[in-house]
Amino acid sequence: MFNFDEFTHFWVYLAASPLLGLTLTLCAYLCAQWIYARCGFSPLANPVAIAITIIAIVLVASGMSYQRYFAGAQFVHFLLGPATVALAVPLARQVPRLRRNLVPLACALVSGSVTAIVSAVGVAAILGASPELERSIAPKSATTPIAMAVSEHLGGVPALTAVLVILTGICGAVMAKFLFNALRIESHAARGLALGVASHGIGTARAFQVSAEMGAYAGLGMGLNGVLTALLAPWLVPLMLDWMGK
Repeated sequence: MFNFDEFTHFWVYLAASPLLGLTLTLCAYLCAQWIYARCGFSPLANPVAIAITIIAIVLVASGMSYQRYFAGAQFVHFLLGPATVALAVPLARQVPRLRRNLVPLACALVSGSVTAIVSAVGVAAILGASPELERSIAPKSATTPIAMAVSEHLGGVPALTAVLVILTGICGAVMAKFLFNALRIESHAARGLALGVASHGIGTARAFQVSAEMGAYAGLGMGLNGVLTALLAPWLVPLMLDWMGK
């Protein structure tokens, strides 16, 4: 039977320690995964988007600051690095296939990376965005740590870039299946690479839910696109801004 007094004491204890942010993050994601499963793993019920919504509602309702929440959530944030490195395991198993498709993979990676940067800055400019916002949105398809570093180097706002990166990943994970089906793209390798290049870690996580092959190619796309974005954006974005007279 639910005991309100016990729950209140438990909440007060958690609120006074960094465990609150960690507990909230894990509970929100478990709840999101349950909803995701109940919806038949539909991409429209993306667990990351649901978990973010749950956490945002709790923070607003409780009046908790983001800094206080992140004091505990940073333990999960720390695992982002090891999790990214672990993607090398399934990727290594696909090395023979990667070697056979080296040229088309390289062409797809370069064109995908350039398109992600140019389209983001171009659309932002057409909609009347400020140069600062254009610099912030340019690396949106790279994984978060790389995107924030590139944004800071360009003169953008790293915090805003982080939000745009998450939104890009969620949109890619939600819309990719329908887009691939509309374009009649059946190859798991092509689907995975596109997801990794366009939607970084969130898209890669979605790819692994479909197949190991798709996940491996998504991991490859995510990793190499991060490197290409770090190399291309610092000279491509200023070139575009100069051409637009900004």
